[in-house]
This record gives sequence, C-alpha cells and structure tokens, in this order.
Amino acid sequence: MVGGNAGSERIAIAGVSRPETGLRAGLHRPLTMLLAGLMLVSGLLPACNTPNAPPSPGQAHAHNDYRHERPLLDALDHGFTSVEADVYLVDGRLLVAHEAYEVDPSRTLQSLYLDPLCVRTEQNDGWVFPDKTQLMLLIDVKTEADETYRALREVLQEYEDILTVFRPDGREEGAVTVIISGNRARELLAQENIRYAAIDGRLQDLDSGDPATLIPLISDKWSDHFFWRGDGDMPESERQKLRDIVATAHEQERRVRFWSTPDIAPQRDAVWQELLNAKVDLINTDDLAGLQNFLQEHSGRSGE
Repeated sequence: MVGGNAGSERIAIAGVSRPETGLRAGLHRPLTMLLAGLMLVSGLLPACNTPNAPPSPGQAHAHNDYRHERPLLDALDHGFTSVEADVYLVDGRLLVAHEAYEVDPSRTLQSLYLDPLCVRTEQNDGWVFPDKTQLMLLIDVKTEADETYRALREVLQEYEDILTVFRPDGREEGAVTVIISGNRARELLAQENIRYAAIDGRLQDLDSGDPATLIPLISDKWSDHFFWRGDGDMPESERQKLRDIVATAHEQERRVRFWSTPDIAPQRDAVWQELLNAKVDLINTDDLAGLQNFLQEHSGRSGE
C-alpha cells in the first residue's frame, strides 16, 4: 500500500495497467462470490431480508459510504437506497479509498460492493431489498476519467445480471443502478450503445438536452447555489429556486441530489426538511442513523 509498511504490497497510482480480462477475470467473480457466501453463512455478511431489517427510507444517500465500519452493509442495515464509493484505478484494479495514499489492494470495488450485492440479490429473489427497491451505487472516479472507465466497464460486465443496463431503446432495470461521478468519461459513455452505468450530471445539464438515460441524476454542491445553511427560515426566494430545480429535473425524468449540505443538528434537520418538502430525491449524509430516523419520523409529512 502506498505509504504503508515495508512489507506491504506496492502499488503505483501513476502506472495504470490493463485490468484483468479473459480467463483470470472470469475466475475472479466465482471465487470472490464463494468467499462472500461463506461470510454470509458465518454471519459476517448478514442477509438483507432478516426480520429486523428496517424499512427503506427511500431518499437516503450514504456519502463516503466506505468510511463506515462496514462499507455498504451499515448503509443497507439502515435502509439506505444509495451509497457512494470513491474509486482509484491502481495497477489495473479499482480500489476504494478517500485519498490516494489510503488505497489498499484488498479494498476493491468488487470485494466491498459488487460481490456482497450479488450475494444479497441471490438471497432476495434478485433484489437488494425485500420490497424490490432499487439501489444506486454512485462511483466517484478519482483517477483519469477514460482509463478508469474502460477498466470499470470490464468489471461491470461481469455483474450484468444485477445491474441496470442502458440500451438505445431505453433502460433495462436491475437491482443496482451504477452512476459515475467525479472524473466522468462523458464522451465515451455517450458513444456506447450498451452501457452498465450512467452519468451524474450537474445543474447546468438541465439545459444540455442530453437524455435521461445518459444523465439520470443531477448532483451539485449546495453552497454553490444556496446561501441558507439551516439557521432561521429558508428565504422564500431560495425555497422557490429549489423547488423549480426539482420540478425541472423531474419533468426531464432525472433525480436530484445536493452534496455539502449541513450534517450537524439542528441546522441539518432544517435543511433536510426543506429538501424533503421540495421532493429532492436523495438526501446526502455521513450520519446513517440520524437520517434514517429523520426520514422515518417525517414520512408522509413533507410539504406540498
């Protein structure tokens, strides 16, 4: 690991090599699936359809999900329907970490997310959640866009049976929809007839004319568009601006998310309430229990 002890495996982020393909790639998934299955049986990877599993809050997005004690699993246990993973392409592997110096060869996109999701869908009639709610996996690409996407595409092909697939005549829904954020290979994705991922857009993409099958999600930084941070009442002009953004996105069949919203009470609760009232599709947080409790307490009470 970069910055690790002398005996650890060396990996060079600057040197991007070809991802595993062919026989080696074909062997990877069955072996990791077997390991994940053994973890499930041993209780290290709990099934998602246990009687104690909470109801899905629906609008909850786990920001920097991989930083929780159990990546993916903690979010699913709190009913989150969207999780975010920062990804670096290192020596042909897709490694999950917040900073480049934190990459660990054992923490791959497959081991932390894709393989456990396969196990859960196999345990749950093809879905992540018992109520067949779809999960969004937001992959925030930290390395060069085109090279990382090419590697990611080869990996995602191995998981086609659980993924939403985008085709020229529309989208074929799967248990998991992959959205690419960060360094986005926009031109590459736009040219493909069959895709296993779509693009996380920005507010300016509401005027782009690009189809919702290419950009189904609009995400942007809260503080770039709103001055209000949860103290006092939200100014009416900003409240209307928020609702207009959501209405425009929904007319185009796109979902909406804002990042860098306040995440400490009481300001965060005030902002969350306005997001809920405006029908923002995904609410961003690092506090899984806090947002789960908020959404369950306020379910059905959003403003019109």
